[in-house]
Amino acid sequence: MCVRHVNWTSCGGRVSKLSKVGIARIIDATGYSWSGLRAAFKHEAAFRQELCLFVVLIPVAFWLGDSGIERALMVGSLLLVLIVELVNSAIEAVVDRFGGELHELSGRAKDIGSAAVMIALLNVVVVWLLVVLDSGVG
Repeated sequence: MCVRHVNWTSCGGRVSKLSKVGIARIIDATGYSWSGLRAAFKHEAAFRQELCLFVVLIPVAFWLGDSGIERALMVGSLLLVLIVELVNSAIEAVVDRFGGELHELSGRAKDIGSAAVMIALLNVVVVWLLVVLDSGVG
C-alpha cells in the first residue's frame, strides 16, 4: 500500500520526494541556484576573488572587444571560470562531508577540481590575448 503526502510518497517502506512540475519547478530551481550562489560567496574565498575579477574585467571586455563575437568570447571565458569554481567548490564540499579521514581518492578529486579551475583561468588568458593581439594586428 502506498501513502501519498504533500511533498513525498511512501510505497513498501520506500520514500520518494514528489517532483514539482512546470513553473513551480522552475521557481524552486531558481531558489536553489540563488542559495548555491550565496553559499559559494559566503564560504569560498576563491569564488569571491574570481567574482571580483569578473566584475572588474567585464567593462574591459566591452571596451577591448571590437565585435559582439569578441566580447562574447571574453565574457564567456570569465563566466566559465565562475562555473568551474562552483563545481570545484561542490566537489570539495562533498569530499569534506563524506571524507573526514585522509584518502587518496579524496585528494585526487580535490586536485582534479583545482586543475579544472586552473585550465579555465588559462583559457581566460588565451582568449583575451588572442582578442587583444588580433585587434592590435588588424
